[in-house]
Amino acid sequence: MNESPTLPESSAAAGVAKSAIPEASRTQAKPALLDAMLHPLPLAVIALAVLLAAQTWSSHKQVRNLHEEVARRLQAGDVINAATNSLVKSVQEANQALQVKVSVLETRQSEAQSQQLALEQLYQDLSKSRDEWALTEIEQVLSTASQQLQLAGNVSGALIALQNADRSLSRSDKPQFITIRRAVAGDIEKLKALPSVDATGIALRLDAVVAQIDTLPMLSDEQPALSAAASSRLAQADSGAGQSWWPRLQSIWQTWSSEMWLDVRQLIRIRSVDTPVALMLSPEQSYFLRENLKLRLLNARLALLSRNESAFRNDLIAAQDALLKYFDTRAKPTQTAQTLLRQVQGSNLAIDMPTLSDSLTAVRNYKAKL
Repeated sequence: MNESPTLPESSAAAGVAKSAIPEASRTQAKPALLDAMLHPLPLAVIALAVLLAAQTWSSHKQVRNLHEEVARRLQAGDVINAATNSLVKSVQEANQALQVKVSVLETRQSEAQSQQLALEQLYQDLSKSRDEWALTEIEQVLSTASQQLQLAGNVSGALIALQNADRSLSRSDKPQFITIRRAVAGDIEKLKALPSVDATGIALRLDAVVAQIDTLPMLSDEQPALSAAASSRLAQADSGAGQSWWPRLQSIWQTWSSEMWLDVRQLIRIRSVDTPVALMLSPEQSYFLRENLKLRLLNARLALLSRNESAFRNDLIAAQDALLKYFDTRAKPTQTAQTLLRQVQGSNLAIDMPTLSDSLTAVRNYKAKL
């Protein structure tokens, strides 16, 4: 394979040699050229060495380029590996967060399923007997209204309860409820026929008396009043301020002497008092007496709201006795308070409250048949 290209190269080399040798020496080189042409092996060896050298240099260059390319590829691979590792780490973290969310969602789903089951069970229980539930609610409302009617005399609350029960029964078209509605209507008529008691008006009157207690004059703190004559003399003294000194001096002397004589007369006063101890109360005792009177009236107000007739009467009587014994009954505020208490005491709280037994019996009899 190497001998075919060597022949042209040897001929080319011979041509080059011919052109390079001057004409003068051509004659001398002809024998050498003939020798070379007769012996081509050295030339082939030289050409082969040149080719091998060129091939070696080319191969070395290609290997070096290949090494550089491999190094670049390895560096790029390292960068890609680092990015891949970072991406894998972020994916793992996202996967962990996703697993946590999935576990939370599973927990909530299980809770939702349990709640759904509970709601389904509750709906089934409700759908079993709506009439029974409605009657149970009506029975509880009527029982509470009956207790309040007997303990506190709450007629308006009992009426509202009966009307609500009748409205609930009217929503059903079952003929079995007619008996219950008839009993409820009878109890409503009984409550409407009761005499009305103005508890709000009575309570307002008691509140008005309580508000006046601190301003009512007591026997122990009564002060001597200035007489009309002394008042007129003082007015004359004031009006004579513009006169001359002698009339003015006379007016001042008359005023001073009148006041002194009035003070002397006030040293001894005779008055008939049923309870002498009321005149000797100290300020501290007067304060506690007023507070005790307020408590009496507040207790009467509570007894009014609870329909406690005996306690209401007893507290009012005790409050009126305290006004008579310790307060000045000649003063107009005290007389006003006494008038209000007499009006309150004239109210009648002794009303026999009916029971709601007819309605309760009708509801319970129907429930027993279910």
